[in-house]
Amino acid sequence: MTSEQKGKRAADLSGGSIAKDKVQDNYKQYWSFFRRPKHIEAAEKVPAFVDTFYNLVTDIYEWGWGQSFHFSPSIPGKSHKDATQAHEEMAVDLLNVKPGSKILDAGCGVGGPMRAIAAHSGANVVGITINEYQVKRAQMHNKKAGLDKLCDVVCGNFLEMPFADNTFDGAYSIEATCHAPELEQVYGEIYRVMKPGSLYLSYEWVTTELYRGDDPEHVVIIQGIERGNALPGLRSYKDIADVAKRVGFEVVKELDLAKPPANPWWTRLKMGRIAYWRNHILVTVLAWLGIAPKGTVDVHEMLFVTADYLTRGGESGIFTPMHMILCRKPHTS
Repeated sequence: MTSEQKGKRAADLSGGSIAKDKVQDNYKQYWSFFRRPKHIEAAEKVPAFVDTFYNLVTDIYEWGWGQSFHFSPSIPGKSHKDATQAHEEMAVDLLNVKPGSKILDAGCGVGGPMRAIAAHSGANVVGITINEYQVKRAQMHNKKAGLDKLCDVVCGNFLEMPFADNTFDGAYSIEATCHAPELEQVYGEIYRVMKPGSLYLSYEWVTTELYRGDDPEHVVIIQGIERGNALPGLRSYKDIADVAKRVGFEVVKELDLAKPPANPWWTRLKMGRIAYWRNHILVTVLAWLGIAPKGTVDVHEMLFVTADYLTRGGESGIFTPMHMILCRKPHTS
């Protein structure tokens, strides 16, 4: 049975847990908060606004992108779906877990990767997401895919996880920890809940060695990526291993999976432009008819603008969403 099942229809687009008449207001609050990501002083407010972001975008992501809210290297001759699944399976293969092992998905979204990983490895996967609406979507998809025995989803903040120390046989996060105001905080929590000797893998969103902070165009591109993705500030690739070591991890491997010989990950965004305009007309009509909430048009437009910034980040080589780091929690710590 495939781990990926069809999700949303356009007529079912919603604001997640946000009441229909509040979607537009929430969008305006979100946008005002993340307009200056590097200058967000109230770091404690970031999780609430990330939650708002995923209420606003989850249905649109599922409708237009599928159930795995991340990128993957393009593989010649393979569909986006197959390339995505291969990318997810590689994550769990690197963790060396056995069937029946208990692993953590930190920032699981609606659970596309979790289902692919559970089906592939036979491991029990516990996902955590801050967004209650995503928990419900993930549970529904798990059941439909016949994987609810292997997959569990918890609503919570990965900066303060409701799990005991030394609980998991492994952990991973796929393009999720970029939402943390302080990477050290989320890595420290993941370290705490892992068993000694187990492995943690993360695919990180970072600026690369080509990024220049004194290049105005580079700054505009990175700010556009941050604003449209609820990021309190993108980190440099140089910082990731340092943070991992600071919390106690041993770094086993570090690699930018977006670099050649991988094919460009952003081609999927460029190929989606025609579909975007078709979908945007549909969303506009649905909002006008009162079927989709007011504000859905704004959110859809924001995501299209953001896709352009992501494409520019990929083409210029100053940004990657696939900086992979594999870490081990030492046997004695």
